[in-house]
Amino acid sequence: LDIGDVGAQALFSVPRRPGFGTMGKPIKLLANCFQVDIPKMDVYLYEVDINPEKCPRRVNREVVDSMVKHFKVTIFGDRRPVYDGKRSLYTANPLPVATAGVDLDVTLPGEGGKDRPFKVSIRFVSLVSWHMLHEVLTGRTMPEPLELDKPISTNPVHAVDVVLRHLPSMKYTPVGRSFFSSPEGYDHPLGGGREVWFGFHQSVRPAMWKMMLNIDVSATAFYKAQPVIQFMCEVLDIHNIDEQPRPLTDSHRVKFTKEIKGLKVEVTHCGTMRRKYRVCNVTRRPASHQTFPLQLENGQTVERTVAQYFREKYSLQLKYPHLPCLQVGQEQKHTYLPLEVCNIVVGQRCIKKLTDNQTSTMIKATARSAPDRQEEISRLVRSANYEVDPFVQEFQFRVRDEMAQVTGRVLPAPGLQYGGRVSSEHFMPQQMNPVVSLQNRTVATPSHGVWDMRGKQFHTGVEIKMWAIACFATQRQCREEILK
Repeated sequence: LDIGDVGAQALFSVPRRPGFGTMGKPIKLLANCFQVDIPKMDVYLYEVDINPEKCPRRVNREVVDSMVKHFKVTIFGDRRPVYDGKRSLYTANPLPVATAGVDLDVTLPGEGGKDRPFKVSIRFVSLVSWHMLHEVLTGRTMPEPLELDKPISTNPVHAVDVVLRHLPSMKYTPVGRSFFSSPEGYDHPLGGGREVWFGFHQSVRPAMWKMMLNIDVSATAFYKAQPVIQFMCEVLDIHNIDEQPRPLTDSHRVKFTKEIKGLKVEVTHCGTMRRKYRVCNVTRRPASHQTFPLQLENGQTVERTVAQYFREKYSLQLKYPHLPCLQVGQEQKHTYLPLEVCNIVVGQRCIKKLTDNQTSTMIKATARSAPDRQEEISRLVRSANYEVDPFVQEFQFRVRDEMAQVTGRVLPAPGLQYGGRVSSEHFMPQQMNPVVSLQNRTVATPSHGVWDMRGKQFHTGVEIKMWAIACFATQRQCREEILK
């Protein structure tokens, strides 16, 4: 089938459910889904084009937020638009802009007191119908054939999702479909300069006759906001840096470089002006020997060590001149910063693989029983306070605060068949898993998800013909004659 011959449409019809399951014992369950009541209305979709392009979503959101405030009188008025961080902006009422769109100038305060200018273009795209979504959910209308060339922004479910995610995206640190906030009142260090951040996952899903908001607790690893000196000590397992008067070894420097490369740091030696930089490397030489070309006021260029420059420029005598420097920004510009004047910027997610110990600590920190998880999810919904969310109210949403009740079924446990014969003493009436003899085989029925393997044989045995033992202990711990 040539997709182009059918107008880029997939000619599929939605299959009807053939029936409902009947096996097992019915049971009432609570699902971490909350009903969302949406109005039968159309919303207005606008395309947003921000230049310079390829800015992070966080910056895009700041630009749009500043634009709405700055042009409140002339364009937005009392409207509260919602934005997906990319190119889609939705409003409950139309904006007074021309058909061809409008170009706006927006300025954000930049680092170091230098403003960052942006050009924003807004153009009306189409109406997005929530009335049609109602018709589909209630079964009064069949969904239209899937249009493969239709952008996701015109999908009414996507518009609902953007409305509910707009305020959390401004308040928290978004990671995928989850939101995280810095630890307050709790501390779950992972070691190596990393820590656990807790948050919540949120997504909108169409369900039977209604829209549901799925919310769940989530956790991930972030880099701990702390001085770079302390970060280095955690990475290299140095207990007291003051007792380490020697430069880092090559192996320590490589390990430290691997961890800090790509992270953002902020400087502390410029007072309230905390400029941020991204680390591109760690110098081989310490600050007392690392040099760079410095241009004087008379135009002459001289070589200066990093330690000399900070002593002359900022009257700062480095406490750790024997430690290396961070090379930040672009490598060809030779911008070096001593470790002791840098802090790790807050809110940086760790995308590198966790160590085995860190993974174990993460599992222990996030393990929750079902009742605790239910209470935590309910608390998240209450703290979200959708009733007073101005963007949720702008689009006339109502989010129920009760978990959805569903009916499940507990299926009968399958029987387990063992091999060989079983001695009679294992068939006592008080035994947890009753076992009955079946010719030369035995069948056990699990109880509460467990079964007793004592006195049993495998149904089908397998001979292991080749095997080996690897010993990774040092020779002092395990001598060769012991291995034999």
